[in-house]
Amino acid sequence: MPSEPIRVLIVDDHPVVRDGLRGMFDRCEDITVVGEAADGREAVERALALGPDVVLMDLRMPGTDGVTAIRDLAARGAAAKVLVLTTYDTDSDVLPAIEAGASGYLLKDASPAELQRAIRSAHEGGTVLAPSVASLLMDRVRKPAPSTGPLSERELEVLALVAKGRNNKEAAAELFISEATVKTHLMHVYAKLEVNDRAAAVAAGYERGLLGG
Repeated sequence: MPSEPIRVLIVDDHPVVRDGLRGMFDRCEDITVVGEAADGREAVERALALGPDVVLMDLRMPGTDGVTAIRDLAARGAAAKVLVLTTYDTDSDVLPAIEAGASGYLLKDASPAELQRAIRSAHEGGTVLAPSVASLLMDRVRKPAPSTGPLSERELEVLALVAKGRNNKEAAAELFISEATVKTHLMHVYAKLEVNDRAAAVAAGYERGLLGG
């Protein structure tokens, strides 16, 4: 148990959900709720003001959604880990949230014990995924990278940073995405340019006029 309670900000547009979560955490000695927010804009404001350790973030909310809020927090250098807690586990929900920088992704059918463990894990730098989300991501990883077609805008951005000498960690920080996402984009770049490493990708990028010069 940490010497100080883990400070949590609850973000959900339904008051009954916020009340239920707060009541559950009130019974935890090592987790304390420092604030609540009803949408993404308020979540960013409250996170920057309160400095929580973990933000428990819903995704689909009126006004500013959860993914936008996650990106905003990353862009503003917020230290809080973001743990998504939502009802939805589709590609269109999971992938943008993970790419934006979420540290974990749970569904609202998680048990109180699972949610508490996830908060502790996120606080310690771990990643927790609902089983259905983990399966979805594994299926995406197993799919072969596209081998034809032009580079996407994000792939071009990654290639440009590689050409500037950025490593994966530095590229991830500049684009506000995870290192794993950078690696995935690089694998797509290699396949599309028919190369096997970073140097060859940069060379091919210049030869094809993708990098200018």
